[in-house]
Amino acid sequence: MHKSINIQIGSDHAGVELKASIKSYLEAQGYSMQDFGTHNTDSMDYPDVAHPVANAVLSDANSLGILICGSGNGVCLTANKHQGIRAALCWLPELGALARQHNNANILCLPARFISEQTAKEIVDAYLNAEFEGGRHQNRVGKVDC
Repeated sequence: MHKSINIQIGSDHAGVELKASIKSYLEAQGYSMQDFGTHNTDSMDYPDVAHPVANAVLSDANSLGILICGSGNGVCLTANKHQGIRAALCWLPELGALARQHNNANILCLPARFISEQTAKEIVDAYLNAEFEGGRHQNRVGKVDC
């Protein structure tokens, strides 16, 4: 993926530490980033972060999103409520790559309580370095939005 892509990132309280690590990792690689919070471990509701990240991805064709919560499910479910968002929950690097290659996912969701920091970075790398393959996958992705 090109470093010119804008990364929209957010997490709830369970993912705040992993988000900070991923954010530093990507900024060191030259990615520009908008952080939608949260910025501490005080309990908060994941939709309050997932909706703004999804809206930012939809409003900027040159962006991808990363959302993090404890299981990854809450932010994924919330983001996928937005027409045009294809959020994918990934816990292995191979899933991160396939989310882009086959599903044209525009938001990566990570389960902070179930993966290591190193695995998260590997997933993010796989996701950002993969490209949508189109072809037969485009036909399928085209059927997602109703």
